[in-house]
Amino acid sequence: MSESLWNSEIVEEAQPEEQAEPVAEPAAEAAAELAAEASAVTLSVDEFSALEERIQRTVNLVKFERQARATAEERAITLQTQLREQAPLAEQLQKEINALREERAQVRQRVERILSQLDALEL
Repeated sequence: MSESLWNSEIVEEAQPEEQAEPVAEPAAEAAAELAAEASAVTLSVDEFSALEERIQRTVNLVKFERQARATAEERAITLQTQLREQAPLAEQLQKEINALREERAQVRQRVERILSQLDALEL
C-alpha cells in the first residue's frame, strides 16, 4: 500500500505542475511571438525596401514602354501617310508595267511573224 500512496502522491504532484505549465506556456508563447514579430519586422523592412525597388523599376519600365509605344505610333502614322502618298504612284507604275508587258507580247508576235516570213523565203 505504501507504493500506491507513493504513486498517488506523484500523481497529485504532477497535476499541479501540469496546471502551472499552461499558465507559463502563454507567457513563453507571447515572448516567442514577440521575438518572431521583431524578426518579422526586420524582414518586413528589408522586404519593403525590395518591394519599393521593384515598384520603382516597374514604374520606370512602364514609362519607357509608354514612350516607346508613342514613338512607334508616331512612326506608324508617318508611314501610313507616306503609303497613302505613294499608293497612286504604285498604281501608276503597275499600269505602266502591264502596258509594257502587253507591248512586249505584241513585239514578240511581230518578230515571230517576220521570222516565219524569212523562213518561207529561204525555201
